[in-house]
Amino acid sequence: MKLQRPIHLIGIALAGLILLLTPVPAFSQGCALCYTQAASAGARMIQALRSGILVLIIPPTLATVGMIFVVHHKRNQFKRPDHPGEWSQDW
Repeated sequence: MKLQRPIHLIGIALAGLILLLTPVPAFSQGCALCYTQAASAGARMIQALRSGILVLIIPPTLATVGMIFVVHHKRNQFKRPDHPGEWSQDW
């Protein structure tokens, strides 16, 4: 049982190393239409694209941070008893 923990950590480290060694262009395959539109756009269009990216990134990020905050503060509210005999049979 104690041997599994180091093997588990080695597996996680190996997976992280593989992800770091994977070529970056494999992850950055973009839409060709989006690329050509951005390349031929003027300054106003580029600013609009940047604003659009922020609009699409900020709400999910704030929602995720909020959910982590709530889960962190509620983590002990439904704590199980240490001994199975302590369970109440009354509903």
